[in-house]
Amino acid sequence: MSNITIYHNPACGTSRNTLELIRNSGNEPTIIYYLDTPPSHDELLKLIADMGISVRALLRKNVEPYEQLGLADGDFTDEQLIEFMLQHPILINRPIVVTPLGTRLCRPSEIVLDILPEPQKGAFVKEDGEKVIDEAGKPIK
Repeated sequence: MSNITIYHNPACGTSRNTLELIRNSGNEPTIIYYLDTPPSHDELLKLIADMGISVRALLRKNVEPYEQLGLADGDFTDEQLIEFMLQHPILINRPIVVTPLGTRLCRPSEIVLDILPEPQKGAFVKEDGEKVIDEAGKPIK
């Protein structure tokens, strides 16, 4: 059983890169395909609290329901925003990673490095060709 969980969308490059960075540390995480299995109301509240971000900060803005629902308006309560995310999981920004060292929205994917319990095991290059980790497992600045 892994002590790392990723709320993952395989259609998202950032989510795929984050998953591969986790694997590059020698861990196979529990993968939750949140579009198919969204978190419960209480789980979503806990994730937001653990990340230390606002509900609105977790909203994904460049998806169709965001505009259709008029979510750019600041007139919605946090509870209403949570309900929209539960009804339309595509509105939940991703990937969210939970480890013993913390919970983060990993945008960009390198944010996951701050909460991985083990170091990187070797070089890592993002899908777009950006070198992130060198051959010694050290982040490239």
